[in-house]
Amino acid sequence: MAIDTTPSSLTPLSPILEAAQECFVEQGYHGTSIRVIAARAGLSVPGLYHHYRSKQQMLQDVMKHAMTSLYRQSEDALAAAETDPLAQFNALVGCLVRFHAFERAPAFIAYSEIRSLDEEARREHIARRDAQQRLMDQVVEAGVAAGEFTTPHPTEASRAIVTMCTSVAQWYRMDGPLTPDELVDRYLAIARMTIGARG
Repeated sequence: MAIDTTPSSLTPLSPILEAAQECFVEQGYHGTSIRVIAARAGLSVPGLYHHYRSKQQMLQDVMKHAMTSLYRQSEDALAAAETDPLAQFNALVGCLVRFHAFERAPAFIAYSEIRSLDEEARREHIARRDAQQRLMDQVVEAGVAAGEFTTPHPTEASRAIVTMCTSVAQWYRMDGPLTPDELVDRYLAIARMTIGARG
């Protein structure tokens, strides 16, 4: 089955959140001031505060946007695939790799700035992350139950695959040696070996 490697369809951020996201990637959350975000967005500091009450709120909105978009795209990929476990697995791995290749900035922030969230927002973010992980867990468990995947450690294999895919945001470059298609193909080959896919 051909794997779709077209760019992910992340809904655009507002101009202010786009500016905040760029600054967080470049300087980190704690290294970014409200004044810097306002200047990047073409606003005064009071103008920025008219839209967002704090830098923390902007970080929370950027990270929630990334995680909810990834989850929606993952559900769409699973719904569009055939129902057998390997097709579902291929679709989900392909979706994860594409998202983290094409949406490197929000994916990077969603991974690297968890420590910068306040306590309640951190709990919510971890719950969204766990829900994303459960999608892969369920696919791998179904494959093992059906005898299509032979891994004796489905939980650990599922976590390893998700971690491998999310790490793409930390190193992948569009002008590097691998095209997105090639990257998906290689990661699928590695992921199938990890779960012991038959055939």
